Amino acid sequence: MSDLQATPPTPATPAVAPGAAALLKAPILREHHRKLNGTSIRRISRHMRSIRLVLQTMLFLAIIYTVTIGKPLLIPLLLAGFIGLGLNPIVSFGARLGVPRWLSACVVMLALGGAVGGGTSMLAPAALNWFHQAPEAMRQLAPKIKPMTQQLEAASRATQNLVGGNPRAGQPAPVAVFSSWDVITGAPKVMASVLTVALLVFFFLIYGDELLRRAVEVSPTFAQKRHTVSIVRSIQSEVSRYLLTTMAINAGLGLITAAMLYGYGVPDPLLWGAVAMLFNFVPYVGAITTTVVLCLVGLLHFNDAGTAMLPALSFAAITAIEGNVITPLIQGRRMRLSPVAILLWLLVWGWLWGIPGALLAVPMLTSAKLVAGRLRGWEWFAMMVGR
Repeated sequence: MSDLQATPPTPATPAVAPGAAALLKAPILREHHRKLNGTSIRRISRHMRSIRLVLQTMLFLAIIYTVTIGKPLLIPLLLAGFIGLGLNPIVSFGARLGVPRWLSACVVMLALGGAVGGGTSMLAPAALNWFHQAPEAMRQLAPKIKPMTQQLEAASRATQNLVGGNPRAGQPAPVAVFSSWDVITGAPKVMASVLTVALLVFFFLIYGDELLRRAVEVSPTFAQKRHTVSIVRSIQSEVSRYLLTTMAINAGLGLITAAMLYGYGVPDPLLWGAVAMLFNFVPYVGAITTTVVLCLVGLLHFNDAGTAMLPALSFAAITAIEGNVITPLIQGRRMRLSPVAILLWLLVWGWLWGIPGALLAVPMLTSAKLVAGRLRGWEWFAMMVGR
């Protein structure tokens, strides 16, 4: 036999087919791809949220800018729209009786114009009288409020000393002086605005239903048409009811205020009743402003401080009863708004549009709440501003 010993054969590694290797690696690759896809999806989702936030912010700023520069156009449109919604039930009632809408609209507009014109002509002499007597009235009022102003000036000087400022005594603040010429030069602009609003209200009353029919015709399906009609009709009736009840409540408040002032012997009670009625369209702020005005009027008319405060205190009690008992009882819970939402809304629209924005803020907020409550996806807004 040979010296060479046969070496035991080494076990051969089994050959793996390419397809089998791919099958073995497939679960690992799928898990790896799944992790990569999950990471990519999360990254893309974060990027999309960031882009959406930026776009929403830009849209919000664009809306604010548009609303600000469109103030001369939007204020007459909104005012006419609200007046038209408030008067539309009267015109619709006449149409159900067979009276043409244009005839009912003419009668309503003539009655409204006569009421506003008659009230203005009746109150204008008293308002101009107070306007011309304002400097003399302030001189008469100064000795009565001198103790209070002295305390305020002392507090102001102490505050300026604390912050290191130099109080400037004896330098009266500049006072804006208005003359009759300012009123005359501004009259054409005011008359043009009034005429624009009146024409818009007139055409809204005549063609309001036609605009609704055309909006329904645009809807593609019958279900959407029916849904559109239901939403528009309900919002129209509820906003009209809100506006009419608010006007009636404010008119009643003005009459009660005028009667109270007449009982106290305050001059021109109808003028201050009209002021209370108009200011009450601005919740909280309007009542506080009217109370301050009546306090000044009382100080001008009465020599005794206790008697001078009676008109303002009586008006504060009347507005407290009206705001907490009468208005919630008549309008119901559906029309009630959160005080925080009202104040924020007044702040925003007063900043954007001034006094007209403050007067239109609450009707706009109420309408927005009613609309949001009937639109899918916007119920949260109605809940946030509700009470």
